[in-house]
Amino acid sequence: MTTRPAERSTSLPRSAARVLLGAFMTLAGVGHLTFQRQEFQAQVPTWMPVDRDAVVLGSGVLEIAFGLAMLSGRRRRTVGLALAAFFVAIFPGNVSQYVSRQSAFGLDTDQKRLTRLFFQPVLVAWALWSTGALQHRGALGCARRGQRED
Repeated sequence: MTTRPAERSTSLPRSAARVLLGAFMTLAGVGHLTFQRQEFQAQVPTWMPVDRDAVVLGSGVLEIAFGLAMLSGRRRRTVGLALAAFFVAIFPGNVSQYVSRQSAFGLDTDQKRLTRLFFQPVLVAWALWSTGALQHRGALGCARRGQRED
């Protein structure tokens, strides 16, 4: 009996990368809510007309949810796409930290803050690769009828 591509399990390196990213996201989310709350506030752009603490708390809850979803492995392609989009959405915070010269997380020089900007695409790629989010899914990216998403 053969299995369809969507039913095959992912490779060990992909699964390990997904679990590692899930653990990282869960820990980061907990940090948002507790021990790193002030440092995360340094990344909220000052031009945003919002309560910085509310943004940090909300993104912390989202990161915990993403982390747990990555760890569960269910609907991993959808979760991978959503997490990649989240990483893109929060990128302005990294840019703001660089432009406004806000020190947080040991990023206390312009060079360190600039280097951090180049790590964001790595996170996007990590989310997409580890979940198989960009694997062929048929016309217009849709799963073929009768197949379930892993």
